[in-house]
Amino acid sequence: MSSGGPSQPQQPSPYAPPPAPPLPSTPPQQVPPRAFAPAPYASQVSAPAARTSVTGYASSLAQPTPYTPPAPVAPSPAESLPALPVPTRTGRTVSLWLFGVLGFLLIALVGYFVWALGSFASVVGLVLALIPLTIVFLGVRLIDRWEPEPKRLVAFAIAWGAVAAVGLTLLVDTALTLLLDIRSEEFTAVVQAPIVEELWKGLGVFLIFLLARRAFDGPVDGIVYGALVGAGFAFTENIQYFGVSLIEGGGEQLTVTFVVRGLFSPFAHAMFTAITGFAIGLVARRHGSAKAALGAGAVGVVGAILLHALWNGSATFADFFGLYFTLQVPLFIGFILCIVALRREEARLTRARLEDYAAAGWFTPEEVTMLATPAGRKVGLAWASQLRGDRRPLMRAFIKEATELAAVRQRAITGRDPMAVDDERALLIRTRATRAALLAY
Repeated sequence: MSSGGPSQPQQPSPYAPPPAPPLPSTPPQQVPPRAFAPAPYASQVSAPAARTSVTGYASSLAQPTPYTPPAPVAPSPAESLPALPVPTRTGRTVSLWLFGVLGFLLIALVGYFVWALGSFASVVGLVLALIPLTIVFLGVRLIDRWEPEPKRLVAFAIAWGAVAAVGLTLLVDTALTLLLDIRSEEFTAVVQAPIVEELWKGLGVFLIFLLARRAFDGPVDGIVYGALVGAGFAFTENIQYFGVSLIEGGGEQLTVTFVVRGLFSPFAHAMFTAITGFAIGLVARRHGSAKAALGAGAVGVVGAILLHALWNGSATFADFFGLYFTLQVPLFIGFILCIVALRREEARLTRARLEDYAAAGWFTPEEVTMLATPAGRKVGLAWASQLRGDRRPLMRAFIKEATELAAVRQRAITGRDPMAVDDERALLIRTRATRAALLAY
């Protein structure tokens, strides 16, 4: 017996091989000498070949150990992320019933154009009107790249301008013509059209604020929604103008109308209604009520009406091209500079909110720079393109989710979004999962 005390039992290693199988208890049978093969036959069988027939391995060196743990499988980035929690869409979308109503109005509007212009002129006008609509849409997408708006709201804004605002304007214009017998084209162009059109277009922006308030974060969002409503209105209006020009003056007059409306001034209606959206967006940034947004929207509509009247007046009473280059082009440049300044402010706010998360350990300072600056995003996308499998889609998702996270935190800080906590939790999980997939090897 040892005098060192009781021995401690040894814990088995988790990677210890299993015990070897027990040897057979029965003794091997004695083989009589006559059972062996004669010398000539035995000389043809080599020892290794005989061993191979017994053990099943080419050599003793090829035999594995009794326990061989499998090698770990190298992970690879998945084609798509697994199911992850997503921010709730309540307050960030519009009902499908509204699209149904717009669809019904669209059928009525198509019937009106076919009746008033004919099928051929309507189709020609439709095809040509798609060109300025595409130009404006791409321009608005450049504005909206920092924090893209929900696709359903983008579709609703365009549809409201193209269908509802145009249809309601036609109804009001027809009623005014029948009741007041207004026949003056100058009065219609400079007074009636700006007031009626901007009221209905502005109503669309205000509806988006009411129905999707959680997706209306500030002036940039207001400009985006207003410009999209205006682009939709101009699209349908251009169908009418192009169709009438084709009927009345043939290809020559159609060309002039297309150049003036489709190439020289595709952003006109977008700029008008963007003023209304900008005013409502200021209230959204200050977290104002619906009543405050209505008041600000009314002020914005007045500004849109004045700019619209100035535009139509330059085409009706003055030298259009002279006023276009001396007044309208500077106004458009000022509009672009205003958007650039607002985008910079939006980027500064995004960086400030992401720095809050960096202080809590969710992001590194380098990641904040990459996610919250245009130059950082460009470098991040270039780096992701060099990773295995070109992971730029994952980097874009990482940037998008981080930007949404910053906007959600801003709403949470102000206390105007009761669902911000749930959205924050979901976006934090998504950003971590996207980062893990981005860095997986």
